[in-house]
Amino acid sequence: MEIYRSNRNCGCIRCRCRGIMGGVVLMTLGFMFLLDEFHVRDLDFDRTMPLLLIAIGVVLLLQRTASTDGHVQPYVQPYAMPPAASMPGVGPQTGSTTDASSAAPTSEVRHE
Repeated sequence: MEIYRSNRNCGCIRCRCRGIMGGVVLMTLGFMFLLDEFHVRDLDFDRTMPLLLIAIGVVLLLQRTASTDGHVQPYVQPYAMPPAASMPGVGPQTGSTTDASSAAPTSEVRHE
């Protein structure tokens, strides 16, 4: 079984419902404030607060259990090392002689 990865270009139900959390939270908050403003059966914001948690839970449940029929996995480029010639300090070895400019620096400190 392949690991599910969300894909913006996929049309399956699970990928389409990935971005609805913000909208559902805003609509639920708006509905709760509207009930509070119209004093509908004394439903205060304090008493309707669980509606927000229920809406978040329903969206999370939909996101995790929605069908993946027709899902298209996004292309993930595998990690590749750059060529050795482009790495600093590493290059093609042309000869067996070493000069002072290509010698590796030493870490010893000289006190004179």
